[in-house]
Amino acid sequence: MKQYKEDEFLALSGIQHYAFCPRQWALIHIERQWQENLRTIQGKQLHERVDDPEFFEARGDILITRSVPLSSYTLGVYGVADLVEFHSAEGGCITLKGRQGKWRPVPIEYKKGRPKQNDIDEVQLCAQTICLEEMLAVEIFHGYIFYGETRRRTKVEFRPELRDSVLKNTEQMHTLYRQQITPKAITGKHCKACSLEDLCLPKIASKSPSVANYIDKHLKGL
Repeated sequence: MKQYKEDEFLALSGIQHYAFCPRQWALIHIERQWQENLRTIQGKQLHERVDDPEFFEARGDILITRSVPLSSYTLGVYGVADLVEFHSAEGGCITLKGRQGKWRPVPIEYKKGRPKQNDIDEVQLCAQTICLEEMLAVEIFHGYIFYGETRRRTKVEFRPELRDSVLKNTEQMHTLYRQQITPKAITGKHCKACSLEDLCLPKIASKSPSVANYIDKHLKGL
């Protein structure tokens, strides 16, 4: 399997952008464009409340850490996990300094909204998990996404097809980044949820063929 060099690493957070829309990812991570909207501001505020790299807490048989640095040479990405819990278990897979017994890591991602109909949140959490697995030399079977609107955790099983999606997305991200290519706009209902809709101008781009047809139609009538 390909191993990336550190100077090739891309932002781990970008995989959710890419899974949502490759053009959005390219506008942000290649062209360095960004535009805030209510959704991005609320999401940033939620993450700021859990962003504390010095945080450590023990709750019974669970140890809780926040803002855990992540990286993967297999995916060629770097980033931060919102929260990682270490569960004490007989079937645990790692030891922790200063702690007895075996522990199993469980990654937790925070999202401001509610569970989505697509799998873009799961893809991001799975990418974080692959980083953890590589760094700790373990296998992690599940994690959770905490949604701000529902105030509940949703369990995510890291099934093979989800892992394959992560690998496919990161490979495509690296290819586009090396070639410095921004994909063309593919419009749809998802555009309304994009903070870059005005910068992207998908409506104008998608209407170009109809403009050509309009002109051709009227020229024929002359």
